[in-house]
Parts: sequence; structure tokens; C-alpha cells
Amino acid sequence: MKSSYGPVKTGADVLIKENLARVAGKRVGLVCNQSSVESSRLVHLADLLMEADDVDLACLFAPEHGVRGEAQDMDLVKDCIDRDTGVPVHSLYGRDFDSLTPSSAAIDDLDVLVVDVQDVGARYYTFAATMALCMKAAAAAGVKLIVLDRPNPLGGDAVEGPLVEPGYESFVGLYPVPVRHGMTVGELAGWYNDREGLGCDLEVVAMEGWQRSMSFEQTGLVWVHPSPNMPTVDTAFVYPGMCLVEGTLLSEGRGTTRPFEQAGAPFVHPEKLAARLTELVEAWGLGGVQFRPCAFRPMFQKHAGFVCGGVFLHVRDQKELRPWAVGVAFVEAVRDLWPEELKWRTEPYEFVGDRPALDLLLGSSTIRERWEKGGSALGLVEEAGAAAATFEREREPYLLY
Repeated sequence: MKSSYGPVKTGADVLIKENLARVAGKRVGLVCNQSSVESSRLVHLADLLMEADDVDLACLFAPEHGVRGEAQDMDLVKDCIDRDTGVPVHSLYGRDFDSLTPSSAAIDDLDVLVVDVQDVGARYYTFAATMALCMKAAAAAGVKLIVLDRPNPLGGDAVEGPLVEPGYESFVGLYPVPVRHGMTVGELAGWYNDREGLGCDLEVVAMEGWQRSMSFEQTGLVWVHPSPNMPTVDTAFVYPGMCLVEGTLLSEGRGTTRPFEQAGAPFVHPEKLAARLTELVEAWGLGGVQFRPCAFRPMFQKHAGFVCGGVFLHVRDQKELRPWAVGVAFVEAVRDLWPEELKWRTEPYEFVGDRPALDLLLGSSTIRERWEKGGSALGLVEEAGAAAATFEREREPYLLY
């Protein structure tokens, strides 16, 4: 899609345009991954900071998937030396929840901690949680934190899905925001700092030219996949709903070339699922997506090596699509057709072992319990809509665009 707005400058682009003045003469730590690039030349920000004469790039911090994005979901990321810059890399995704926060030893001697990672606009995507934990650590160490803002690929208007209820906080839901929050990471940083009382010395480098109504294609930016299983913008659009499949023993398409856009299991009959899912979304008043019966064989993770029947989600209208509700409808359709075969994931998920993964993703046990009793989640989807509408009003003071 040709942009009618003109190219957007990300926070990283603005930092570079200003000749790195905000970090000049400083000892800098950088939270980054492969998406942390300058837009026109696609040069990594770490390389640019390393080349600058008046910036001391002391270390990098690796969120989930690593600094270069090579690690799969929930794979251990180890401390190492970055192969390109030669500086130390401190893992922010280790063996337990404490490993998600920078250690005092890693952060205390910094002047500033810079965060530059592309988010995808869904609460479960862990990079915004990493940013929040970095903000807490920076506040404790008395270190300034700078967030380089990037577009929300889902746009900044629509808000959807439930908030996290007390007792269900986790790395996929640290704070009570909706699944689809409609905010940039810079806006979320302001929300977290104020509403959660983080006390961080925070500076957000805002984008230039971004508007809330923009599609990602209209920004003029290239899509650099921010994690191994987020290959396209369409993947990001279905992710707020289809990530719920992670809380089941169905395959969410990991181990294929189009994860989250296709999902199913060996017991699923594709045509039956597509028909039932189409019935549900029509009854629930959902649109913007079309379901194609498909088969796929994951090469790793759930059902690796086995042919799965399922559906492929084709995004027809980004503005009309309500992805979280579509994901709920997907799980309900499988429950309707194969209630005995549908199972929940029970092993520890994102360092939490005393709550089902599905509950952590949904932010409560309410929908799962409704399904287990044979009921429909439609009424709960409508309740989540009311909660999201309240959040949409409350976020207004923190919007930058």
C-alpha cells in the first residue's frame, strides 16, 4: 500500500537526526534486538552507537529471543559478547522471573539506559513488559531511561480485550491493560510510570509523522520481524487473538512459515472448523477476516512432524478486524466440535506454574471456566469490550500522537 502520509521517522531516526545529542558523553546501555534499526539504511542502532566518537556503548541487554533474534519463544537467552560490537550482552530472559530484570551490577555504572524494540500492539508480546521491568531497575539505580518510540503496527485507535485481574499478573500481563491496547511503547512507558508508580527518570523520543489511524504499510517503514514467529504485519494483526492457542495443546502454527495465521491439530477436520468458525464470527458480528481450510506440518514444537488440520486466517480488512474476539471464537469453535480432544496447556508458562497458561493470557479464569461448563464466551467478550472502552478513556492523558 502506497503511503499517503509520507515516511515516518522512528524515535531511533530522530535520535540519529539530532546527532545522538541525547546520549553524547554518556555511558550507554541499549535494550535492543534485530528490529532496532535506522530506517533508511537499515543499520543497527548498536552499530551506530559503537561508531560514534562521543558515545560510550557499554553493554547491550537482550530481551526474549536475543539481541539478534535467533532464539525461539521461551528459549533461554544467555549472557555473551555481541559478535558485531564486541560489547557484553546481558540476558533479560533467563531461567526464572528474576532474570527478566537488569541486575544492579549490569546497570549501576550506566548514565542512561536506552530501549529500542519494535512492539506488535498486544499485551502478551513480552517486549513492553521488559521495558517496564527496565524502568523499575533504572529507577532503583538512579539511571535515566530513554524509550525510542516506534509505531504500533495495529494502529493507535482500536482497543480490545480484557484487562489482567489481580492474581493473574505475569510476564504476558504485568499490568491491567487490554490485550490490544492501541498504544505505542513510548505511550505505554508513560502510563506504566505514572499509573504503576515506577518512579523512573523517563524520556520518550517521539516519532515524527506517525498518526494513530495509519496502517503500518502507510508509514513507509520496512517490517523487520521483531521475533522469529512474527514474520509479517498480518501475523501481528491476528496475534492478539491467535496467541490464545498457546494456552491449549492445539498448534498455533509455530514450526511453520506462517505461525498464528494458521492453527489446528491432527484431530481437526479443516472444512468443519472453517464452517463452524465462520458461523460464530457472523453470529458475534465480527468481520475483516476469512477462514480457509488448510493442512500444515509443524517442524518443531507442538505436533512436530505430524500433519495438522486447521484454518488459515486471511486478513481482509485491518480496520474492521477484531482479532482478540476472533481468537476467542477460534478456541470456542474447536471446543464445540471436539470437546473431548481440546486440552489446555498445563506446564509452566512464562515462569508461572500455578496458573494455566490460558488464564495468564486472558488475565483471569472466567472464559476458560465458561468453556469447561459448555457455555459460550460471547457474553464475556461483550463485557471485555466495556472494560476496554473504559481503558480507552483513561489512556487519553498518555497519548503522544
